[in-house]
Amino acid sequence: MTISELDRRTVVTAEKFAVRSAVSLIAASAAGAAFFVVLALVWADWAPVRDADQAISAALNRWVAGSDAAVAVLGAITTLGDTAVLTGVAALAAVWLLVRRRPWVAVHVVVTAAGGGLLGVVVKELVGRLRPLVEVEVAGATGPSFPSGHTLGSTVTYGVLFLVFASVPRARAALTWLVVAVVVAVGLTRVALGVHYATDVLGGWLLGLLWLALTTEVFRQWRRDRGMPDVPVAHGLVPEAADDLEPAPERAHAPGGAWRAAARLMVVWGLLLGALFGLGSWLTAAGPDVPPAWDRAVVEWFAGLRTPDRDALLVPLGDATGTGPVIAAAVVVCVLALAGTRDWRPVLLVVLGLVGEVGLFLITSSVVDRARPASRIPSDVPPTSAFPSGHVAASLVLCAAVVLLVRRAERGWWRAPVAVFAAVVPVVVAAQRLYTGLHHPTDVLGSLLLALVWITVVHAAIYGPSALRTAKPRPRS
Repeated sequence: MTISELDRRTVVTAEKFAVRSAVSLIAASAAGAAFFVVLALVWADWAPVRDADQAISAALNRWVAGSDAAVAVLGAITTLGDTAVLTGVAALAAVWLLVRRRPWVAVHVVVTAAGGGLLGVVVKELVGRLRPLVEVEVAGATGPSFPSGHTLGSTVTYGVLFLVFASVPRARAALTWLVVAVVVAVGLTRVALGVHYATDVLGGWLLGLLWLALTTEVFRQWRRDRGMPDVPVAHGLVPEAADDLEPAPERAHAPGGAWRAAARLMVVWGLLLGALFGLGSWLTAAGPDVPPAWDRAVVEWFAGLRTPDRDALLVPLGDATGTGPVIAAAVVVCVLALAGTRDWRPVLLVVLGLVGEVGLFLITSSVVDRARPASRIPSDVPPTSAFPSGHVAASLVLCAAVVLLVRRAERGWWRAPVAVFAAVVPVVVAAQRLYTGLHHPTDVLGSLLLALVWITVVHAAIYGPSALRTAKPRPRS
């Protein structure tokens, strides 16, 4: 190779490097210019924009207000942009990255997500725009209107996660469509629910892209300063970490084959359902509201323990152990287990355990239809019957899965406290259900039968029948 050819290649490489490095700054400039145009129009209260905003809000409100189903669906979608959900998503991603030994990427995710939320609050207060007035209020929101916090937060949080996990080539296309769909859907729901104008949502998207582009450029500059290779943003922020970021390199394979494992699970599930039917029928033989004498005696004993201080402590625990918290806890367990093991089997254990438990609980409670104790504290109890206890069964399944996974984890100081905590939680939940008079002792015993047998069988189907006897701490891959 001649010196001139070497120089030419050097120049071409430098030009390509400059173009790639300028992408974030170009995106930031374009998003920033567009945002300030929208901000100026909103701040000046320009009549054409104001009229268009109000017309869009009124039209969507008339359409949404006439359908309870539409309100429910839009309300579910818009929660993806709630502060609590975005905080949880960013925190889980940061924990994942820490477990995978990528601390600086975790810091970048947290700073980007938190900074976007703070930026939105500051701009809202500076602009001080009032929220739309609609004929039929189908959703509520507080604070100034511009820009939409849900839209800004989802753009920043899901956007930075896309830029990080797009480093995995196999996930890039699916992530692109998923993130775009979620961010667009969250923004549209804010207008459809009548809590934001269309320009609020547009401003949220643009400000979010501006912040995302700026933080991306800062992170890429930090990489350059450390001598790391500079790559197109479309390839992810940390392409060298693709192997670390991939959830699991292989699929989970059930011992003996997936179809055999599924067949065994279905047989055991049916037998468990029959056993629960039989136990429930025996308990309600004298009538759905006539419990056995010892059942009634235990309920009355717990009722005698009630004091205002104990009520204030134990009654709220019912909400903390309901469906939402259990799902959130299951997501956390799955993410941590997948990050630590690079194995899909822990996720299957939790998901199949909870899905099977919910099915057994719903069918059994609807058929047995046992009345709850008359001395219960809460008056607004769920419409499901007392047998079995869904709260106790769900907590047992999830916590038993945690204990089983801890037994298989690599050695560490955290194993014992996690296992103890997981063992204590179902006991507390059962005590709370008995203290508040929402269940009889036999309802709790039915949950024990349901949960412990089912999660044991699921564990055997996923890891093998001898897994409980031979489980050893798994070395880190």
